[in-house]
Amino acid sequence: MRRISGRCCDDGLRAAVLTPEKIARLLEGREDDPFATLGVHPAGNGFTACVLLPEAVSVTAYRLDGKEAGSLTQVDPRGLFSGKVSIRKRQPLRYHASYADGGEYRMIDPYGFGPVLGPLDDYYFAEGSHGRLFDKMGAHLITHEGVEGTHFAVWAPNAQRVSVMGDFNRWDGRRGLMRRRQDAGVWEIFLPEVGPGSPYKFEIMGPDGKLLPLKADPFAFRSELRPSTASIVAGVPDHQWGDERHRDHWAKADPRREPVSIYEVHAGSWQKDEHGHFLSWDELANRLIPYVVGMGFTHIEFLPISEYPYDPSWGYQTTGLYAPTARFGDPDGFARFIDGAHRAGVGVILDWVPAHFPTDAHGLARFDGTALYEHEDPRKGFHPDWNTAIYNFGRREVAQFLINNALFWAERYHVDGLRVDAVASMLYLDYSRKDGEWIPNAQGGRENIEAVDFLQQMNKALYGTHRGVMTIAEESTSWPKVSHPVHEGGLGFGFKWNMGFMHDTLRYLARDPVHRGHHHDDITFGLLYAFTENFVLALSHDEVVHGKASLLHKMAGDDWQKFATLRAYYAMMWGYPGKKLLFMGQEFAQREEWSETRALDWHLLDHAPHQGVQRLVGDLNRLYRSRATLHARDCEAEGFEWVLVDAAADSVFAWARRAPGEAPIVVISHFTPMLRQGYGIRLPAGGRWREIMNSDAADYGGSGTGNLGSVFAAEDGWAEINIPPLATLMLELDH
Repeated sequence: MRRISGRCCDDGLRAAVLTPEKIARLLEGREDDPFATLGVHPAGNGFTACVLLPEAVSVTAYRLDGKEAGSLTQVDPRGLFSGKVSIRKRQPLRYHASYADGGEYRMIDPYGFGPVLGPLDDYYFAEGSHGRLFDKMGAHLITHEGVEGTHFAVWAPNAQRVSVMGDFNRWDGRRGLMRRRQDAGVWEIFLPEVGPGSPYKFEIMGPDGKLLPLKADPFAFRSELRPSTASIVAGVPDHQWGDERHRDHWAKADPRREPVSIYEVHAGSWQKDEHGHFLSWDELANRLIPYVVGMGFTHIEFLPISEYPYDPSWGYQTTGLYAPTARFGDPDGFARFIDGAHRAGVGVILDWVPAHFPTDAHGLARFDGTALYEHEDPRKGFHPDWNTAIYNFGRREVAQFLINNALFWAERYHVDGLRVDAVASMLYLDYSRKDGEWIPNAQGGRENIEAVDFLQQMNKALYGTHRGVMTIAEESTSWPKVSHPVHEGGLGFGFKWNMGFMHDTLRYLARDPVHRGHHHDDITFGLLYAFTENFVLALSHDEVVHGKASLLHKMAGDDWQKFATLRAYYAMMWGYPGKKLLFMGQEFAQREEWSETRALDWHLLDHAPHQGVQRLVGDLNRLYRSRATLHARDCEAEGFEWVLVDAAADSVFAWARRAPGEAPIVVISHFTPMLRQGYGIRLPAGGRWREIMNSDAADYGGSGTGNLGSVFAAEDGWAEINIPPLATLMLELDH
């Protein structure tokens, strides 16, 4: 064999032409079609092989059965080798390379394999209708043409070339040049013998010919622990699920008519270990699941657990939507947690962030050198509140990336629901923007029609394929029909957070009791719209940070009044129409604001007032779950009836909750520090009404004032009731 003008020839056999320009493009990592040159190619009556192994001094080719196929000639001293190989058909080869320092390297040539993706993948991807992207994109452990390895695929339509890099190729982008699938803008390659646990990133050359910062895989199933940012090759969770009973129940249930009481948790600060470190998923399972069961909550809702680089973002600035954060262990640990929760009868909801993403260099921002996942124009593509990029919901590939992520969590991890963050910021083009800082829609309005379509498609896809999974919108405006079906003109969510309830009631309870009578409608107004949506009453993390104080310290008065008011508030809320959500720590009246840097103040439970609040919340959950009257018509007006609406001077409210075939329950709340003894109220029916809840009970840290277990109403319903100061009572008709 001899080298002639950059060509490899051998007695009439001509290999692929290696012009100086082609050689330069390969060695400089600028080649966008490496499979045309590298690998095995027909030449005359045989085959030649070409391989790029920088710094190697000699290369020998072997068939995969171990038989030598020939020695390759150095075409360029920078590491390009080519030559005739003794094989009868085109096939992958294994190369043995030697280096000047005596080192050796062995590899199966990735350029000897055909593509993994097919024309149908290209078609559905480009059309925006691929429902199984997480089976195709990212890194997948497969056996391809009889060889085990990892298939990598990434969307970068405007890139000049893309490489996958890792320890497996010495982080040299020239050795991981990928195949472009022109119709879809996707790049792919199968790397033999690359197994689970291998860190990797994509090296992308933008349309201007410049290399971008190394990018993490948007579809990575696993990521390195921050501050490292590489993706990690991982398979699907290797877990034997045992949650059929839990999933079957919710698949058959109507969640609007089921008890739903959610404990909102930041996994990194609920508790920490003795060294102040994060608990692993297994440690959380051993502590958190029994605690939630004991407290009577039906669901855990985690603040975002997809990979994110910055701890103070609490997970709301996500760089790896498909990867459970490495802070708490590997993905299998998260699967074990969810399965353990399900076996204990507890659902798991994830806080999900499709509204925006951070601009960290390794993330999605200008992924291929262009505004790929975001809008080019900052008036649509940049969020001024969070200094983040906004997804381009109108781009089919971006919408299906997000929709597939919702499907992914439901399928692969059996999550019970998604609480969708910052929906209002998605719906309005002028959200948090001044005049001139936003672009109207095609009709001249401020509604983000593309985001509306995305949310509708996401909800249709999730509800259409995963019965029993719910979606919950954090939506703070009066946008209509958020939790109505898409075919009725709604956004398709199952539930919506009731932000009005939270704001109005907290404002009311922050007032001195002497002034509350002038603001009676802070409590009554919410019942005018309580059944326009399927509401969740949320006292979330957002209300106990950034100088807002804990819930306990939002209450007016001295310490006794604060505790009494908080207990009365919780009991009122559990008797109010709507599902329930309470952020961690508030169930035992945490005194300090929440901080992600430290664990909750569990030592407070050494003190009786905090024990009392915790005991109350547990009893409220058990009462709510055991009485269909309190949950079966949470979202329907026929389940509610005012009993006393206009007692503003006394700051007393009373209503009845109803459900078919169930005894009615009357909820009476009183928000002054006076004892109302023999207070006259006309109940819905005569007879004996059992006192099934009294937030002023001694067990909860109260005075123990009450009605000795029951109230008797005359035939016309008139009853004289002892109403403790700053307290809520629940009375159930005794049939």
